[in-house]
Amino acid sequence: MARQEVVAMILAGGQGSRLGILTQYVAKPAVPFGSRYRIIDFPLSNCTNSGIEAVGVLTQYQPLELNQYMGNGHPWDLDRNRGGLAILPPFMRSGASDWYKGTANAIYQNIYFIDRYNPSYVLILSGDHIYKMNYGQMLNFHIEKGADASIAVIEVPWEEASRFGIMSCDNEQRITKFAEKPAEPESRLASMGIYIFNWQILRQKLIEDEANPDSDNDFGKNIIPAMLNEGKKLYAYTFDSYWRDVGTIFSLWDANMDLIREAQEIDLSDDRWRIYGRTPVQPSHYVANDGEAINSVLTDGCKIYGRVENSVLAASCTVGRGAVVKDSVLMPGAVIEDNAYIEKAIVGLHATIGQAVEIRPDESFGSSDFRNKLCTEGISVIASNIEVLAGSKIGGNSMLDPKLDPEGKVIATRRPGSLLY
Repeated sequence: MARQEVVAMILAGGQGSRLGILTQYVAKPAVPFGSRYRIIDFPLSNCTNSGIEAVGVLTQYQPLELNQYMGNGHPWDLDRNRGGLAILPPFMRSGASDWYKGTANAIYQNIYFIDRYNPSYVLILSGDHIYKMNYGQMLNFHIEKGADASIAVIEVPWEEASRFGIMSCDNEQRITKFAEKPAEPESRLASMGIYIFNWQILRQKLIEDEANPDSDNDFGKNIIPAMLNEGKKLYAYTFDSYWRDVGTIFSLWDANMDLIREAQEIDLSDDRWRIYGRTPVQPSHYVANDGEAINSVLTDGCKIYGRVENSVLAASCTVGRGAVVKDSVLMPGAVIEDNAYIEKAIVGLHATIGQAVEIRPDESFGSSDFRNKLCTEGISVIASNIEVLAGSKIGGNSMLDPKLDPEGKVIATRRPGSLLY
């Protein structure tokens, strides 16, 4: 196997339980985003644009959709004889068979894969963030500092700092303290879950960590604190551009809305740093004479006969006559039938919203039977591959899936013959 200076390892096996029914049948990195992408497209495209040729994607929870989507890596120019994309699920080993027990254990179980390339550095990434980043610039920083490990950080508001791993640094950006979700944070430099390690140092730490029965086998809880305690040189690389963790219903909806806000903090049409994806080629989108689309993102194959406002529509969505879609996200193949009203909703893949259905952000509207603690800010979520029955009324903060119908009350059914996702 040809030597690679850097090997990237993308952690993409998480369940994403805070996204509820959107990750019922798929891993979070496979969830659609921004009308034509999946979340995994962002770290994969960043690797391609940064010149990283060897990429391992560690999958575990509901991997079928994600694995099929990535395929051989061709859309990201990672179908290579030298390096390329490798999908790395847990597998049976001699004498043991384990799921990935934590982020560090996932890398430990793939030491052999990394060793094949004999790299100087290993880049650890999360598969569920929306951002554009030149990892080459971070690597240059790492080398210039003579670091053993470098951690990408971003400044967050003080009131949100307790939600993150927080770094304290000296004037040279060397990390002096790391606190995981501190009640009283000393700084607002939050870890982005992006690390560069000198491979031989990390390799030894992973082996030591695996041998510790009391370890959580986690980078934030175990590996990084252990390296700090040993006096290793850890540095904070500050990232000052757009970055969003889309791990909640609100953050996923809000990041989609960023695409149509006037500020447009992230530009997905910038050819200087393209985001690549595997969206199938569809016919051009169509807006009928009595259709209207205002301040919205429409992808190939959409058919608009009604009104779309401040919304993000993925490929092959249909909005019927007299229907209104406002402040919403429609995933591929969603159908909004005639005279429906959809406001502040995320509609799953190939879901059908029946005629005259109303989905409104007001909690006092419609039935309260489908309220869900994962939904906030009035956002409602409709599961993939279901049909919401005509005339149904759904209030804010609802999550709709036939399996969740209380007491046999049915306002949504699984579409006949549909796949799970």
